[in-house]
Amino acid sequence: MVRGLYTAYTGMANEQKRLDIIANNLANAATVGYKEENVTNQAFDDVLVSKVRDSSEAYNDRPIGRMSLGVKLGEAYTNYSQGSLRQTGQTYDLALEGKGFFALSVMDKDQNADIKYTRNGSFTLNRDGYIVDSEGNRLMGESGEIMIPTDGADVVIDESGAIYVDGNYMDTILVTDFEDYNYLIKTNDTMFELVEGATIIPSTANIRQGFTEQSNVNVVSEMVEMIAITRAYEANQKVIQSIDQTLDLAANSVGKI
Repeated sequence: MVRGLYTAYTGMANEQKRLDIIANNLANAATVGYKEENVTNQAFDDVLVSKVRDSSEAYNDRPIGRMSLGVKLGEAYTNYSQGSLRQTGQTYDLALEGKGFFALSVMDKDQNADIKYTRNGSFTLNRDGYIVDSEGNRLMGESGEIMIPTDGADVVIDESGAIYVDGNYMDTILVTDFEDYNYLIKTNDTMFELVEGATIIPSTANIRQGFTEQSNVNVVSEMVEMIAITRAYEANQKVIQSIDQTLDLAANSVGKI
């Protein structure tokens, strides 16, 4: 009976984790450059099948008391698929078509600069002539932080990222890609940083001026998934209630006999 309580508990904990992630996806469905997150999980029967097929371990000889009959909680992962492009017509709104990230110079609380990466291309020009995001982080070019003359009348950014101001070449936007996205970790909803071991490779993405890449969250599928999670959570609740009633009968009725 107690094992059944544990099984139901792990199921509820798993569904709660999935629900938290879906809620965050829905909250960021309109966030420019947001990449949806999902979570892995594995049911007991799936684990059992893989273990039975694993000749390196005599799983069937393992005592029953050491078996975990609940859901195996996994880890959250990010879906980096391309989001749709929305035309804004704004000079410094930029979208990436293909794999890659914009590089930003981010200042920490000690005023030390660090490079972080994003797909959020909603940029503006500040009064000092730097192209910045909504938090003031500066967009990086091949020559460093990009600076545009504030009196420039015509700013054109081509697909390769080359910037021309009134017909004069200024710099090329730095677009970075990585061999393995597992070496990226999120620092906020749209910002990523590297961990040790990451390998930088050339990006083949094209830059679209006057566009932004929208979130790749499918609201309809997320809502359907949320309903399924709610039903699964309720089912586990009912299991706990049923076991609780059985234990109550065992303690109060059978015990009297």
